[in-house]
This record gives sequence, C-alpha cells and structure tokens, in this order.
Amino acid sequence: MKLQDLDIVITAPPAPGWGGRYWILVKLTTACGITGWGECYASSVGPEAMRAVIADVFQRYFEGESPENIERLFRRTYSSGFTQRPDLTVMGAFSGLEIACWDILGKARDRPVWALLGGRMNDRIRAYTYLYPLPQHRVTTFWSNPDQAAEAALDCVARGYTAVKFDPAGPYTIHGGHQPAMTDISQSVAFCKAIREAVGDRADLLFGTHGQFTTSGAIRLGQALEPFSPLWYEEPIPPDNLLEFAEVARQVRIPIATGERLTTKAEFAALLRTGGASILQPALGRAGGIWEMKKVAAMAEAFNAEMAPHLYAGPLEWAANVHLAASIPNLLIAETIETPFHNALIRNAIRIEDGYILPPEAPGLGIEVDEALARAHPYTGAGLHLEMQDAPCDYHGKNDFQGGAPAPDA
Repeated sequence: MKLQDLDIVITAPPAPGWGGRYWILVKLTTACGITGWGECYASSVGPEAMRAVIADVFQRYFEGESPENIERLFRRTYSSGFTQRPDLTVMGAFSGLEIACWDILGKARDRPVWALLGGRMNDRIRAYTYLYPLPQHRVTTFWSNPDQAAEAALDCVARGYTAVKFDPAGPYTIHGGHQPAMTDISQSVAFCKAIREAVGDRADLLFGTHGQFTTSGAIRLGQALEPFSPLWYEEPIPPDNLLEFAEVARQVRIPIATGERLTTKAEFAALLRTGGASILQPALGRAGGIWEMKKVAAMAEAFNAEMAPHLYAGPLEWAANVHLAASIPNLLIAETIETPFHNALIRNAIRIEDGYILPPEAPGLGIEVDEALARAHPYTGAGLHLEMQDAPCDYHGKNDFQGGAPAPDA
C-alpha cells in the first residue's frame, strides 16, 4: 500500500462563517485505490501559498511511502531543511496529510481510527461550544452584550451542553500582549456574572482570551474572574513565551488551558514541565496530527493534566479530534461547532446527543466527505483564515470584537 495521489480542496463555509474563512481539505489516494481525507489547520500564509506547501511536503516525504509509516513520515517532515523544531506552517501541512493516512489505514483494516490507537476509552465525549448569536441577535453587537450571551448560553444548556465558551476581553490585536483596559475587565466580569446567573451550576464557563495580555495583565483579569469559578482561563498570554504561563498559573486560581497555536510535543512539553497549563488544547490539523497528539496526551497524563481538543476549523479536523478523544484516559472535553454546513460536509456522520459526541463506528475517520459540496463553495476572498487587527487596545472607548472571521451583519 503506497501513497500515490494528492488533491487539495479549499472550501469556504457560507455565512455566518463559524469555523474560519476557509478550510483546507486534503485527499490522499493509494496506488490500490483507497482514499483518505484530512484537514490542514494552517493560517500563517494564504490558502494558495499553503496549497504549495502541502504539495511540497507530500512530494518530498509522502509520495510513494506507506501510510502505515506515520512515525517515519513525521520524523522526515519535522527534520525538513535541517530544522527538527516546531514549524507552524510545515507541521500544519503535515498534520492534514497525517490525518488522511489514518483514514486510509482504518479503511484498509475495516476499523475506526480509535481502534488503531489503543481502543475506545470513552464511549461518549463531553462536548462544549462557543456562544454564537441566536437568530434574534445582531451579529455585530452580540460579542459585547452580556445579556445576549446569557440567552445563547441557556440555548446551549437546553440542547444538552454542560460547558460554554466565550471571549469578551478583546481586542485581538497585533500589539499583544497588552494590559487590559478596565472597561475590558468590567465587561469580562459582566459576561461571567450574566452567564453564571443564567445557567447556574448546569454548565461550566470557559473563558477565552486568545493570548492577548501581558503576564501581569493576565493576572489582573484572571483574579477578577475567580469568583465565577470558570473551568478554565484559556491562553491568557501570547503563545510565544511558554515560560510565563507558569507565573499566571501560580497567581490565578483558575485552571490554565492553552494549545491551539502550539505544535508538536516539543512545545506542549515545555508547558507541562513548568506547570504552565493543566489543560492542553491541541488543534490536530496544526499540532502534528493524531499520533503526535497521542504522545502529548500520554505526557499530559504523567503530569495529571487533561486534554481538550480545540476546534475552529471544519468537520474533518473535528473527526480527527473525536478519534483521539475516544482513545485517551485523560480527556476533559472536546470543542464542537454545529452548523448545517459542518454537518452536511461529512453527511451527518458524527452525532452529538445531549451534549456528548458519539465516536463513529465506521472505518477510518468514520465520515463520508461530500466532495461536490466542498468544491461548490470555493474560497474567493483575500483574508487569512483568522486575522488580528492593527489597532492597539482602546483605553478610552470600547474594544468590540466581531467574532472569528465575522460575516456581514444581516
């Protein structure tokens, strides 16, 4: 069984666009005709540039190789160009290709991927979701409205979710880390208060910041949120200084979660060694793929840390997350995005029931990709998957956040 062909499909989810402006899907085919799908969650360069990176990685290291040789494929790619260190773009390309290899292996053996990873540890996977606008909410104002966030949280709880995530402490600016404005701290407290009063003890609060603050700024904000007992304080500082996470963890009585912008065990190990995070959030389409994150899960287990796979992408990365989550003992929770397009793209192959994901039983990733649907929604924009604003924090007015890859207000 040898890898022979690569196809790359860049698809854009229709409005409201939750999950990013575009998703980079890869399709591998073996010489014997077995196909596997994966997703590259890589956004440092534009999608056409990323297409070239993926093709280069495939041609150099995957073409003609057996999809069984996951470890060899990783070591060759990780060492590319005499590097042997984390590279977000190259490992993003590798990750999607690696996920596709697991899809092929499961199909070749007529077993779901989780069965090839040590078997199923978790029959159900606790799920969480971001708070997204309800039909009666305005997309452009929802993100700074605590009362509407509380309404959305109640809707999530009614659908069975036991944890909801929100991030009202923007702006997402290239000037991070910065000190939060007092208005941002006040707004963050207002969100926690409104949501906690709405859901009571029926759901955990997951507070996100996307790495916006200095160490001292993160401590100030985190301490203000402690009375509401969030389950986690996500990525409180930029991910380019892993040692400083430990200082935040020492001074804030909320578990620190991080990992969506990290790649390979090298970066996650630094967090574990310093005690900088007790909850790891790898995005499998970027972090090194399924096998590399299985290793990270084992390391985390030794440090009594938990895993919470991250998702702000398409349903193929979600499928990979689900198989990893099903196979590990130290799973906390997994992120989900429920939109008609997410579900249709994999033909509703993975189900959520009463706030829990049910691991698929079908071979491979257990999904059937609607290739025609993916190709019918090409990306024609100029923006990256996600982008930060150039303007710094506004200490006079409001710092309105428009959501990830916002759609025009309807």
